[in-house]
Amino acid sequence: MKLFFRYLPLLLILGLPSYCLAEAIEPKLDLTRSWIGYGALAIFFLAYILAMLEESTQLRKSKPMVFAASLIWVLIATVYTRMGLGAHSGQAFRASLEGYAELFLFILVSMTYLNAMEQRGVFENLRVWLLGRKFGYRKLFWVTGTLAFFMSSVLNNLTTSLLMGAVLMAMGRKNNKFISVACVNVVVATNAGGSFSPFGDITTLLVWQKEVVPFTSFFALFIPAVVNFVLPASIMHFWVPKGAPSAPEAAKPMRRGAMGIVFLFLLTILTAVCFENFLDLPPAAGMLAGLSYLSFYFYYLYSSRHKENVLDTDITEAALDSSLQDESAAPIKSEDGLFFDVFHNVSRLEWDTLLFFYGVMVSVGGLSYLGYLHVASHALYQDLGATWANILVGIVSAFIDNGTIMYAVLTMAPDISHGQWLLVTLTAGVGGSLLAIGSAAGVGLLGQMEGKYSFMSHLKWSPVIALGYVGSIVTHFLLNGRYF
Repeated sequence: MKLFFRYLPLLLILGLPSYCLAEAIEPKLDLTRSWIGYGALAIFFLAYILAMLEESTQLRKSKPMVFAASLIWVLIATVYTRMGLGAHSGQAFRASLEGYAELFLFILVSMTYLNAMEQRGVFENLRVWLLGRKFGYRKLFWVTGTLAFFMSSVLNNLTTSLLMGAVLMAMGRKNNKFISVACVNVVVATNAGGSFSPFGDITTLLVWQKEVVPFTSFFALFIPAVVNFVLPASIMHFWVPKGAPSAPEAAKPMRRGAMGIVFLFLLTILTAVCFENFLDLPPAAGMLAGLSYLSFYFYYLYSSRHKENVLDTDITEAALDSSLQDESAAPIKSEDGLFFDVFHNVSRLEWDTLLFFYGVMVSVGGLSYLGYLHVASHALYQDLGATWANILVGIVSAFIDNGTIMYAVLTMAPDISHGQWLLVTLTAGVGGSLLAIGSAAGVGLLGQMEGKYSFMSHLKWSPVIALGYVGSIVTHFLLNGRYF
């Protein structure tokens, strides 16, 4: 469970929207056949390879990507400045930078809520409640999978998978066979559940942010997503051992204000949706409004519980939130010796991953400005056709981050039908299940399961997962033909 909370900030990067989708600036020059273009391609792919080799090189993945993004735009700006078009290239870069600022604000609010829920014992209480139901292995297999499917439509993939992983480790610690197959099921369920909700996965969030698919249309993918989860799970069910795990510890009650924070988090999500759909304001604006809900709620909890307290004048107003850590009369320190403070929570953000995505998105924006994504779009969507191109996108997402893939597709802006946009949203979301390293859910469980779930243990189920992948695509065509 400690690993779950350790990864809590990281999940916000991988499971929340990437707001780099500021309106693309059309390039004035075609540099795809110039040394500038070839150099930019070489820089990007070299940096991406270094990022993929992070485990062996011990070089954090953000370093090569941020450096690559800087070099690519230096090359672009140099050429445009010499041609007297420096202001145009600067405008293109600022469009991406403005979008990135919205990403940061969205992550800030979401991280604060998740940390507050963790501190109030929400996730721990859910874990212990599940353990207390005394499920058998096969029932636990389906319960954790089903919960992962629906939770990932509201939370994000890494949060969901790590929470379910903590349950599996506690219940099946002495049964490696159960843990192995159940983890595969959780990964598939998590990715499938995130594919039909605008808030569920980075792919759906990117598509929603770009406004190529309306908010309500995403739910047309619900049945295909169910097929993607249930079909492989029905086959894996027969390999789940029979029997039941031993009884767990008793659940501790959640701390004061826990359910109120959960309610406000859901209200914040609703606010972000309403801001986007009815007011044409960015979702980040709605999330910041939600942060004010939480701030006022903290104030209410403090003032209603500690009216007779006199605080030390050296403690800032932000430190008032520290009183929520305990039922004691005075503000206390957390386990790491710091007062509970939303600004301290910001410092716990996984900056390496955030900067990695900055580097990727700004680099892809640069390659698009050079003209390469237009070339790629022509090769994929005109030569192969939209359907096969979108299926291929899903397969590639098992090897390359699906957010990167989806951003590239959106930047290409292919002229495809509403149904094809839903298809690529589905395939990019669930294609990562084909490999353990294909999604944040899989990568998170690889680190959490202490070798009981591995790349190879997932790989042997890839043919079954591929069956679910194909089944979800067929189901989409059968049920959602009106969108094509």
